[in-house]
Amino acid sequence: MDLKRALRRRQVAAYAVAVALALAVALGRPSAAPVVERFIDPVLVVLLYATFLEVPFVRLRRAFTDGRFLATALAMNFLVVPAVVWALTRALPASPAILVGAFMVLLTPCIDYVITFTELAGGDAERITAITPALMLVQLALLPAYLWLFMGREVAAVIEAGPFVEAFLTVVALPLALAWLTEAWATRSASGASWQGAMGWLPVPAMGATLFVVVASQVPRVSESIGQIAAVVPVYVAFLVVMPLLARVAAGLVGLGVGASRALAFTSVTRNSLVVLPLALALPAGYELAPAVVVTQTLVELAGMVALTRIVPAWLLPDAPERVSRDSIRGGE
Repeated sequence: MDLKRALRRRQVAAYAVAVALALAVALGRPSAAPVVERFIDPVLVVLLYATFLEVPFVRLRRAFTDGRFLATALAMNFLVVPAVVWALTRALPASPAILVGAFMVLLTPCIDYVITFTELAGGDAERITAITPALMLVQLALLPAYLWLFMGREVAAVIEAGPFVEAFLTVVALPLALAWLTEAWATRSASGASWQGAMGWLPVPAMGATLFVVVASQVPRVSESIGQIAAVVPVYVAFLVVMPLLARVAAGLVGLGVGASRALAFTSVTRNSLVVLPLALALPAGYELAPAVVVTQTLVELAGMVALTRIVPAWLLPDAPERVSRDSIRGGE
């Protein structure tokens, strides 16, 4: 328990160390990138398993019955976000590889470390965890449609449903099922309860390991193409600024509580870069820059999350008043 508390208190520092070590490996031994890349999916599974264990399923089912939050989160991610992305990407170069990478990552809401960052900001992580399957399934269905709308039929045809389905089953459904089985085991067995308790220290190391393998395996791609993909950085930064503000407005319009409002802000701004990356890596010849564009978003977003976990609870959505209302929005302007 002491270890768990210590890790949680120092988790931002732990993530910074993981990224620093990954950068050292990426720059010092770029030839190791293909080997490290093989560990992306396994560490993602471990991360999500540990994350899902944090939320008891009896409360998870209750959170999933909140239709108002679910509807608002879906509207933000699949109506508001596409409009914002379309506007922001008008300034990008007309390179299919860069545009596909940017659209793939910005149009897909996060289903993994969004839970951790929501919890860090004092948001309702249970609601985020509850809607994770819905977010994944809807993005699976809509991403090809958005690519067709934004870039045309030929580019949309490049994105196959098979890898996305495989990613969902492997990276989301598998750890979710394992977490459910673990919780059921823990309610019936002392050894199961002991195992579940021991897993309480795992989320922070698992997140650190995930960041390490992603950065160490993909930064060489970014460093080799930095001149071409630098244009996406302002777009990613603008997205980090705009979406929490729009989420605050939406939360006020539907009358969400503070915890749910913070959760809405983080699900609206965090993107699915870790899950989308294997899809970007599977794109055909001519799209070699797309993975680098996705990884660039990961690096920008991680820096932004460090700031947002402080800005959201301290300024954007503070603890008082307890509910975000139209009056509070007008008062904060």
